[in-house]
Amino acid sequence: MEEVKKEQKPSQKTEKKKQDRYYYASQWQLMARKFRKHKLAMVSLVVLMILYIVAIFGDFFAPQGTEQYDGSYVNCPPHGIHLFHEGKFIGPFVYGLARERDPETYMMKFVDNKEEIYKVHFFVQGAEGSEYKFLGLFETNLHLFEAEGEGRVFLFGTDSMGRDLFSRVILGAQISLFIPVVGMLLTVLLGLIMGSLAGYVGGWVDTVIQRVVEVVRSFPQVPLWMALSAAIPKTLKPAQVFMLMTLILSLISWPDLSRVVRSKFISVKKEDYIMSSRISGAPAVKVVTRHMIPSFLSYIIVNMTMSIPNLIIGETTLSFLGLGLRSPATSWGVLLQETNKLETISFYGWKLIPMVFVFLTILAFNFLGDGLRDAADPYK
Repeated sequence: MEEVKKEQKPSQKTEKKKQDRYYYASQWQLMARKFRKHKLAMVSLVVLMILYIVAIFGDFFAPQGTEQYDGSYVNCPPHGIHLFHEGKFIGPFVYGLARERDPETYMMKFVDNKEEIYKVHFFVQGAEGSEYKFLGLFETNLHLFEAEGEGRVFLFGTDSMGRDLFSRVILGAQISLFIPVVGMLLTVLLGLIMGSLAGYVGGWVDTVIQRVVEVVRSFPQVPLWMALSAAIPKTLKPAQVFMLMTLILSLISWPDLSRVVRSKFISVKKEDYIMSSRISGAPAVKVVTRHMIPSFLSYIIVNMTMSIPNLIIGETTLSFLGLGLRSPATSWGVLLQETNKLETISFYGWKLIPMVFVFLTILAFNFLGDGLRDAADPYK
């Protein structure tokens, strides 16, 4: 009996420690614990981290720059890297490309010329014209991989101008992934400011803001995007278009968040700790930033994550229609402009590859938002 009691005591202590850690955990610790149990959200977080890391260091991962092209390889299908030649391992290499006419469609097509073998080297200096500034700090020409000599590595094929689609997808991610993030931050800032003013001050301020919200929400979203984007002068530089598109997306997206923030403020400002803070003479800014906003900060984080997919769709749609970014600037929407013809989809299906990345990114953000939404209520 004594041995059984001795065995039970350590287990009981361990269980008690677990319970203490749970009951004394902060809100953020409970959220993190619940989030880690959501497998889809964790996988999505890893996928998004990989996408953003590749986008940040896109010039290094992309074999070619946005302005590089080769007219000899127009509409070349995906041309991958091989490891074995005639059953022998010779390391990463690519075959040469030869052109011949398809006897059925009478169209020119590319085939592997197995008599020509070009080694693929990693961490090499790129071809002339592929120089870039690493994180905007210093100029370099180092790339992850490139084929030697006249060899070409077209992992995703090429477009109608002979530009490497793999490089353009990576470089396009720098815009397609970061415009929504910057737009989301502006949306949250506008939504918090307008919603907090309406909910905290009330009166005629609340009435005016709600009427503005109703007017903005009454317009169809996509036509309003198109109308505002059409007003962007075509002579502007890509960086200026980037900022204007971000501003347009955020100006249209803030009303939904402001309404939720307003309702939260109206319910929270009647709480005892808020009333005591106001009676004690605390400034309104301190009451809002130190007490009211932190009380529903978890909801804001979830809303931020869930709003990014809509902004990605908005940027892709505008660029696809030619109302957003335009070539030579590169985004996933710009790359999809070539798929607006049935002929292109029928014969050059690889040009739809950017759509796969749009779909994957939106799906990952949705799963991440679901995980954060579930984690925001740890006691459920």
